Amino acid sequence: MKRTTLAICATLALSTSALAQEATREIQNVTGDVYRFQNNFHFALVVPTTEGTVVVDPINADASGWLKDNLNQITDQPVTHLIYSHSHGDHASGGAVFEGAHVIAHENAPAEIDGVAPTERIGDTHSFDLGGKTFELTHLGPGHGEDMIAVVVRPENVAFIVDVAAPERLPWQNFGGANIDDWAKQIEMAESLDFEVFAPGHGRVGTHEEVGATREYIEALREAVLSGLKDGKSIDELKAEVKMDDYAGWSQYDDWRPMNVEGMADYLTKAGLVN
Repeated sequence: MKRTTLAICATLALSTSALAQEATREIQNVTGDVYRFQNNFHFALVVPTTEGTVVVDPINADASGWLKDNLNQITDQPVTHLIYSHSHGDHASGGAVFEGAHVIAHENAPAEIDGVAPTERIGDTHSFDLGGKTFELTHLGPGHGEDMIAVVVRPENVAFIVDVAAPERLPWQNFGGANIDDWAKQIEMAESLDFEVFAPGHGRVGTHEEVGATREYIEALREAVLSGLKDGKSIDELKAEVKMDDYAGWSQYDDWRPMNVEGMADYLTKAGLVN
């Protein structure tokens, strides 16, 4: 297996009216035999072993097809295991490309995920060994979805954690209507895991301590928004006043901070936590 960083970019023409969009795709070494596959702003985990290759998240059919065609850049072993971090379509589509793989998902996942029925459904924890690697799967509980799994790969001690946190990156827009207190608990569960390298489903690779930084952001945002709501401030006033200046250098700050504020206010109000 090659252990150097591989940057294998491709352009995929997607016809939308008379225009075409380019898809940025590359396979990047994280550490040891652990890689991330980038498809634009989404990442999958790829771990080749001597007995087969494990992929976490197919992303979509075009992305998985590209990965399957280019896997020989890092291994001659086919994809034998496909793990779903969760069932949201932007990460979990296109799994049928890896036909014949052993498919693992949480027991709360749908019966089929984009037409693929999991071979194995897990509960709170599950682990398996393959080709000298150990894969430890942990259900993070409800929050951002009901079927979210974190995957830790050993001996590299890399954790692949999707959507609930990312190094120095604001949470998605308005939190997608999720129970944000449960989301924070998902992060706490991820923090409790034993790993060194944090490989997220979006953004750059980070460290264990950067998982907790996202929780701290959510908690500070919650406190500021709740205080404003109790003072009778409107959503527009909160979006203007809750600046979260300590996080101004984080990715998506300019675009998503106002949406984070609005999403937090909506959650707190609908959950009956303001009065």
